[in-house]
Amino acid sequence: MSEFVLVSGMFTGPHVWDETAARLVAAGAGVHAVALTGLGGTRPPAGTDIDLETHIADVLAVIDSVGRAGGGEIVLVGHDYGIHPALGAADRRSESIARIVYLDSGLPQDGVPALAAVADQGLREETMEAARGAGASLPPPSRDRWRRLGSTTGLTDAALDRLTALASPQPLGTLLGPLRLTGAAAALPMTGVLCTGNGASIAMVQARADLGEPTLRALADARVAFFELPTGHWPMLSGPAELAVTLLKAAAGEGRRLTPVDAARPPAHLRPFLLEVPEVPRERTGRVDLYVPPSAQGPCPAVVFVHGGPVPAEARPTPRDWPILTGYARLVAGHGVVGVTLDHGLHSVDDYAQAASDLAAAVEQVRADPRVDADRVALWFFSGSGLLTADWLRRPPPWLRCLAANYPVMAPLPNWGRLGSRFSPVEAVARAGSLPLVLVRAGLETAGIAATVEEFLAAAYACGAEIEVVDVPDGHHTFESVDPDEASREAVRGAVRTVLRHLTD
Repeated sequence: MSEFVLVSGMFTGPHVWDETAARLVAAGAGVHAVALTGLGGTRPPAGTDIDLETHIADVLAVIDSVGRAGGGEIVLVGHDYGIHPALGAADRRSESIARIVYLDSGLPQDGVPALAAVADQGLREETMEAARGAGASLPPPSRDRWRRLGSTTGLTDAALDRLTALASPQPLGTLLGPLRLTGAAAALPMTGVLCTGNGASIAMVQARADLGEPTLRALADARVAFFELPTGHWPMLSGPAELAVTLLKAAAGEGRRLTPVDAARPPAHLRPFLLEVPEVPRERTGRVDLYVPPSAQGPCPAVVFVHGGPVPAEARPTPRDWPILTGYARLVAGHGVVGVTLDHGLHSVDDYAQAASDLAAAVEQVRADPRVDADRVALWFFSGSGLLTADWLRRPPPWLRCLAANYPVMAPLPNWGRLGSRFSPVEAVARAGSLPLVLVRAGLETAGIAATVEEFLAAAYACGAEIEVVDVPDGHHTFESVDPDEASREAVRGAVRTVLRHLTD
């Protein structure tokens, strides 16, 4: 059987693995929970700094001990921050490691500190502020602030109380020092265990790989497998039995694989639009493309289609040329309305302010075009651009005749951290007034995104917003590409009819 070496995340120690470890042992596996120095482990002599190298040494000591004992193959599991010392140790003992398991963690890169993987911008700023002071560590979260690190979905009150009571300050050096990798660990088999309650899913990883993100495209390899767990960021506490089963399967090489991108299988975002649309020519100016009705007589209403994201900066073609968006733009142009697509700068979850600025500039450019009726414009958002709706919901301009959104993200996903109140459609919708809203909801949406949609709808209904929901019961995220059936086609037609009605009333 395998020997599991378990490395815990920020502020936590070996105790978080107790229930999972017991189940692994009962299954005949060996288990070694690493006591990271300062995090439930030994304290160094006074005045000794604790940094990432200290924690890498802690993991190496356990790996070497297991190797000397002559046990089974070592499966190295890193949760959250723990993947950084785990990967650093695997890079130096690659010959001793059978598999690395990334448990709801990022993908650390050479030269990048662990702090870069912390999604919550406020927590990153607090860490840097603490580093500028005299302190050597970051205080652990209070009971109600663990959500800054990830979703607490599935945690009982008792588990959250224990997590808080046994938490340790995080030594600042462990977060600020760069991780040094030679590349040896990159050749090892790996398994990603994604917690869907924390906003992650295999479908999302596949989509990002399809978009051309280099670090994720490399995961479409036979030696890489994935599992999903329907829980929050601490599965060893919220689902220890399920996690133990998953780790045993991972050790056996099981799991789902990503589908490599090739010419015979275009990724979802590059598949043909599901409806026949007229061949309206594209006019490109800067970041903005216009599809002007050929038979237009005088200024026409316009619909601005706003792509989702985050989209890697290196993605080609860029979103304004994706068939879904050009399909919608040509479709409305066939109805006498100017269709607009654009590229905005949402390349990471830290880029929402830039994307909002790009969108505002594009809208003004469109409204200034003499072929556009500046008083009759609709905005139509997709997927991750849903958070950008907040600016327009909070202060709807009189020329905005309708706001639509397809399978939108309407609140930051738990693993995105906090983006501030500006990008909170749930809060902003109370000020939308009589602005007509159209929301196209995918019935088979991923759990994390579906939860944000339901939260938004609850807020919209509570304040009496004028909202119409178009349901696609058997549709997935980007249903126009992945579910091009008659139900999806009718949903697109119905949503377009509704938006155009509000533009022309």
